[in-house]
Amino acid sequence: MLEAVMAYQSLIIVLVIAVLVIVILTTGYIKAPPDTAYIISGLRKKIIIGKASIKIPFFERMDRLSLKLIPIDVKTSTAVPTADYINIQVDAAVNIKISSDNQRLSVAAENFLNQDTDYIARVAREVLEGNMREIVGRMKLEEMVSDRQKFAELVKENAMPDLAAMGLDIISFNVQNFSDSNGVIDDLGIDNISQIKKKAAIAKAEADKEIAVAKAEADRQASDARINAEREIAIKNNELEIQKAELKKDADVKQAEADAAYQIEQETQRKTIEITSANANIAKQEREVLLKQKEAEVKEKALDAQIRKQAEAEKYAQQQRSDAQLYARQKEAEARKFEIQQEAEAQKAKADAERYTKEREAQGIQMVGEAEAEAARAKGIAEAEAMEKKALAYQKYNNAAMAEMLIQILPEVAGKIAEPLSQIDKITIIGGEGSGLDGVSQNVPAVMAKLFESMKETTGIDLKEIVRAGSYDAKVNRNLNVSGLTLTQPSAAAEAEQETTDAQKSQAEDEPVAD
Repeated sequence: MLEAVMAYQSLIIVLVIAVLVIVILTTGYIKAPPDTAYIISGLRKKIIIGKASIKIPFFERMDRLSLKLIPIDVKTSTAVPTADYINIQVDAAVNIKISSDNQRLSVAAENFLNQDTDYIARVAREVLEGNMREIVGRMKLEEMVSDRQKFAELVKENAMPDLAAMGLDIISFNVQNFSDSNGVIDDLGIDNISQIKKKAAIAKAEADKEIAVAKAEADRQASDARINAEREIAIKNNELEIQKAELKKDADVKQAEADAAYQIEQETQRKTIEITSANANIAKQEREVLLKQKEAEVKEKALDAQIRKQAEAEKYAQQQRSDAQLYARQKEAEARKFEIQQEAEAQKAKADAERYTKEREAQGIQMVGEAEAEAARAKGIAEAEAMEKKALAYQKYNNAAMAEMLIQILPEVAGKIAEPLSQIDKITIIGGEGSGLDGVSQNVPAVMAKLFESMKETTGIDLKEIVRAGSYDAKVNRNLNVSGLTLTQPSAAAEAEQETTDAQKSQAEDEPVAD
């Protein structure tokens, strides 16, 4: 019994605690927005900004302090003398707010808790006006008017410690206007106005000149762009026409192939339909024969029922046999006719296939002929162009090209000179100076030397100097020049031959390959 009472008391205590917790949570739950500071005081001191917390009912208090911007219009109530002793008045627009820093926020709570924004603005305005009057007395008028940002920064720096001591921050400080009753500020602008007008006139003239130059340049570029565009369009149109011609050619070939395939397929379908129709006719005839047989059987039964005479039965049987023989002969004739038709259709299809094959072969031969003709024409054009370039090269290099041609045939000339010596079987030398065969072999260089001198007299080209062009001295010192021919430049004839070879190779690569 005692245990039950204790358990009951424990349950009651738990329920009471739970109710208290629920009440505290429901009545004490708070959530501060980002622009408002919730200040909890009592059992503890806590500041909440943009967070959620719990306030213990009856034991703690919550106060609100706005963190929104407070705009203030700060004006000097009376004229303030500047550093150069000119009385002026200043008008500025300032934005302040209660600081979000915990330390400054605590100070602001002590100063402005439960106070409206007008009170805060009034206090801040007095502080800002005093600091602004101080900065005006430290600066000259022309300096303040020409550099308002500097004046605003100085006032802001000077007033920030005073406002921070109250828990306030300066967000912005902008000077709206400087004014004086003697027109000094207006007089400061006269010279500036003249200078500005002068600069504006000069700038306008320069701008007009730049505009004219830019316009001329733009016109030129537009003309060039138009000409280039027209040229590109012409090139593209030409390429398009060529591509259209090629595509039309391919389409015609494919269309011809498709027409031939369609005709073949149509012929095949026609044959299939004819065969199917013949089979249907045969089946129909077979059904008619069966029907006639059934009718005959009915008649026979009728005759049997009427108890016909045996002679009539025999006669009927003979007639049936005759009909059966006639039907067999008819079926055999029809079968033979069908076989003949099938053979004729097969021969016709074979003939059509052979004709199509021959037509394709003829088309292929024609296309190969056209390709070969086009290749021969292109090859002829390339060879003509190569010969023209070769002639121009010979004309350009003159004696150098001639020299190269003579050099190319020198081995052949030397061979012809030495050829008689190869026919000599035996040489007997009697007396004389020299060393036998060495003396005979020296005739070849002597003849070549005479030949070089003859060429020099007739053509003006010294082949000795040309032969020496391959020596070490000529290659290293590069001091040899024969009629405009140098070691660093290939001969005109070689260039022409190389261009001819390149043109022929290019033509060979471009020639179409016949299928």
